[in-house]
Amino acid sequence: MKFLAITLIVHNDERSPTERFREVVDNAVLAEELGFDGFGVGERHERPFISSSPPVVLSHIAARTTRIRLFTAVTTLSLLDPVRAYEDYATLDHLSGGRLELIIGKGNGAAQAQLFHVTPDDQWERNREGYELFRRLWREDKVTWEGRFRPSLTDAETWPRPLQRPIRIWHGSATSKESVDLAAFYGDPLFSANVTNPVEPYAELIEHYRERWAAYGHDPADALVGAGTAGYYAARTSQEALETYRPIFEARIALFRKVGVDPVFHTLEDAVERGSILVGSPQQIVDKVLRYHERFGHEVMHLHADADGLTSAQHRAALELFQSEIAPVLRKEIPSRPFPEVAV
Repeated sequence: MKFLAITLIVHNDERSPTERFREVVDNAVLAEELGFDGFGVGERHERPFISSSPPVVLSHIAARTTRIRLFTAVTTLSLLDPVRAYEDYATLDHLSGGRLELIIGKGNGAAQAQLFHVTPDDQWERNREGYELFRRLWREDKVTWEGRFRPSLTDAETWPRPLQRPIRIWHGSATSKESVDLAAFYGDPLFSANVTNPVEPYAELIEHYRERWAAYGHDPADALVGAGTAGYYAARTSQEALETYRPIFEARIALFRKVGVDPVFHTLEDAVERGSILVGSPQQIVDKVLRYHERFGHEVMHLHADADGLTSAQHRAALELFQSEIAPVLRKEIPSRPFPEVAV
């Protein structure tokens, strides 16, 4: 199994944006130091996030690291001009020495849709059309294209040409079959959010992905799935882990209720029992990931990169424990295909 650390760059405390960005970059450096396979930066265009420009953040991380693969989580193609997005990420691909991997998706949030004049009626079509063009730009030196949502192209050239040919593009999936079907149609890997709900709806979408994958004529053995988690904290005993993480979980529930969101899990114990949150002893976390693997068949998993209310010492200690006692077992128990080699 491969492991990513991912941040959406939530900014909801007294620190300046500058300090928060520096923390993100430092966490990426730490993730590489500890042995994570990838580091991802999300894209959101509304409060409380400041992750509106992932290629800029990832470029800085590329300059501070040498090995770890760099992920977007996700690139919101329903909002972006595919040509401009291609130019940004092809440049980043070179600057990182071919370490870039993209996770694309529709994105969510009313504020970001208003900024880009995207509606619920056209968001999926924008995502599909944007991906069709985006995909071709990575593969073709000249593109002739016509669609609904941007000006047409005739023998258009985009620069720079990418370092990785082709780059691997994942499709982020949360609740809808549209993104799952798009991934299966093109033979692309799928990354399940696996954050908000119990395992069942995510397992159903992954099963649908595998069914559509085969229906489109792809070899079932080639399907590749990743999955997220809703939070992480490991300690030597489950009692210690629950005691430390409880105020963090309860603060999150209070924030949900403040903004009018009814949480799916009302107690930490319920979230640990039925959700994807990983809180407990190393053996408990290994057992839980293996149970999820039985449903998903996933080869890649992400943890939250941020301290998320933990102290810096607690955060580092928990990540060190993950890499020393949890990751080695999961890597052995769940074989995974290698990530692409660094290009240069």
